[in-house]
Amino acid sequence: MGKKDLEKQDIGKTILEELTGGEPKEKRQKRGIWKILQIPALAILTGLIIGAVLIMATSFDVYDAFKVSLWKGLGTAFAEVGEAYLALITGSLGNPVEIVQALLYGDALDFRNAINPILESLVQSTPYIFAGLACALGFRAGLFNIGVEGQLFIGAAAATFVGYSLTGLPPYIHMPLAFLAGALGGALWGMVPGLLKATTGGHEVINCIMMNYIAYRFTTFLLTGPMSRPGTGGMPVSPIIEKSAQIPQFFKTPIRFHLGFFIALAFAALVWWVLFKTTLGLNLRTVGTNPRAAKYAGMNIIATTIIGMAASGALAGMAGANEVLAVNRSMAIGLSAGYGFDSIALALLGNSHPVGVIFAALLFGVLKNGATKMMVVSTIPIDIVTILQAVILIFVAAPAIIRSVYRLKQPKVEAAAIMLSGWGGVK
Repeated sequence: MGKKDLEKQDIGKTILEELTGGEPKEKRQKRGIWKILQIPALAILTGLIIGAVLIMATSFDVYDAFKVSLWKGLGTAFAEVGEAYLALITGSLGNPVEIVQALLYGDALDFRNAINPILESLVQSTPYIFAGLACALGFRAGLFNIGVEGQLFIGAAAATFVGYSLTGLPPYIHMPLAFLAGALGGALWGMVPGLLKATTGGHEVINCIMMNYIAYRFTTFLLTGPMSRPGTGGMPVSPIIEKSAQIPQFFKTPIRFHLGFFIALAFAALVWWVLFKTTLGLNLRTVGTNPRAAKYAGMNIIATTIIGMAASGALAGMAGANEVLAVNRSMAIGLSAGYGFDSIALALLGNSHPVGVIFAALLFGVLKNGATKMMVVSTIPIDIVTILQAVILIFVAAPAIIRSVYRLKQPKVEAAAIMLSGWGGVK
């Protein structure tokens, strides 16, 4: 390399340093990651603070303590919050002391029981991952899939039927077949609003809401009629699925941790690959961001819309199939605890990114699992956790509030907003 080449290299390096403020690449990447994570992290922190205030405000012991003295009231208030949050943490992540003691002095059973709260939180997070991916994929394609709950029910019904009606199949065929049946059921149910939107301009939100009602009534009919378990007097519960169709659990009862968690992670990786590494993913994201530009570029808007809703519905159907095949082993009316509607919050909290959805699902799983122990130990209403989730979502959806409260700088370049066509967008 000659002297002139070295001079050019030095000049280029100097210009690059001027443009980037002299920061190395690793530092710029870390700063970029923090910019992405700071709003959700501060939203969670703010939610916990507001939750602490609510715990204080709803405790009669705190009011009685304040009648005695200010310091006794404050002490009781902080003690109530500490007890509630400690119960929330130990109920969802386990007691560190018990885990260490079981690891050092206990047997394998003691250790499994000690870490069971962590494993149960992962069990609770699994349907959230599937449902959150379903909604996030819809958002990326510019579609507001509010029908995840109905698609989940249809997917669960399809997986249940294949799970108990087919007999004599080996597990390596029966279990994937039942799971894929759930995905197909959800895909077909989700494809209907997508087809109506693409061909007639019918808004997917209205159509999805209507499809939810149909799904509820249709599954109720199935569970009280053709799919009713014999000997239950028409109770809305299906027959127990065959063992060959069950997604295996790793430990004996009462530990419910199962293979479905890793299947959910695998599909999250698949969704990431499709969205960011394939032509189909580029089409979905382009149509979702700017339909006019996508149409001008020659992309098939109709096909992309239908595929986006069908794929979103398939993921929702997997959530229902997972609950039947891995946890409940049969289907009943109370299958879902609102996973479909919570998926909207998960997608927003995770910035409609598969990795973000996983972390958001883990957060919701931890809160849900720990809420029960918090209610038992500290007599705090379980609804406090629901309020926490709602407050966190509010602050994530309105980042200007967080920036104002914590004095954060307004970003120079805002990320492109997802255009949900139909809400004033192009069809």
